[in-house]
Parts: sequence; C-alpha cells; structure tokens
Amino acid sequence: MRIPRFPEPAATGSVTIHATAAQAYAVISDPTAMARFAEETYRARWLDGGTHAVVGARFQGWNRNGLRRWATRCRVTDAAASQRFAYEVTVTPLDVPISRWQYDIAPAEQGCVITETNWIRVPLWFVPVAILVTGVRNRMGANGAHIGTTLERLKAHLEAVPSPRP
Repeated sequence: MRIPRFPEPAATGSVTIHATAAQAYAVISDPTAMARFAEETYRARWLDGGTHAVVGARFQGWNRNGLRRWATRCRVTDAAASQRFAYEVTVTPLDVPISRWQYDIAPAEQGCVITETNWIRVPLWFVPVAILVTGVRNRMGANGAHIGTTLERLKAHLEAVPSPRP
C-alpha cells in the first residue's frame, strides 16, 4: 500500500449548484467534459477503450500554463454515482505520482453541494521538475485558485442546463 506524501488535502472548495446530484455527477465523472471548466486541463480522453467512469478506468489529460504543456495519466479510484468521483494522477512517461482529485456531491435544499478536494502526492525529489515543467512554484495555492475557478464554471454550466421535469 502506497502512503500518500501529504496526507492532508492541499486545497478544497465547495459550491452550491441548483442542479440534481445526477446532473452534476454526469459532468464531473466525465473528464472529457470537465476539461472545459478546468484552469490547466484543456483536453482529456479515455484510455484502453473506456467510455465512462468506473473504478480502474484510465484517462489522459493534457494541461497548460501559458506556453508550457504537459500530459498526465489518471486512474479512477472512486465512481459512486451522484455521490463521489475521484482519481489519482501520474505524470507521463515516468509514471510519477502527482496528486489525487476528489469530487463529493451532497444534497442541498435546492440542488446539491459539490466539494472539490486535491491532495499532493508528488515525491519531494520531483518537485523541482514539476516547477520547471508547469511553471507553478506554489502548487497548493494554484490548485486552491483553480478549484474556485473550476467550480464557478461548473456551476454556470449546470445552472444553464434545464432541470428535468419531476
């Protein structure tokens, strides 16, 4: 069993969205859709013939910060419909652990609350490489800001989608 480098979350944020948990989960659990809302990730695709979120499914993400570009490989660790979606991130081609991203969905009076949480998993020896590749010196601060941006974009998207009739 691998012990996380930093067991406490590096960043977290929540937003209340006027949409059903099922609507939120449908978007959150689809990395190809979530790439539209993320700050660094601009594209994603399922690997190994995968088409949807199941534990063990893998996907690749392409990220950018200014002119810098890098790719990551991700493995789904949690896929509980309308409740939680989470995945572990490694950097290619070395398969170095980078982080864990988790989305929790909880019912709210008029919709749901989505909480996005990030844990840093990168080994200390890789930190200088990560800074060089991404251009981000304060990854915890950047991820905190990115979570806020992602959740606001997700909220705008989901609240623009008509809710299903009862």
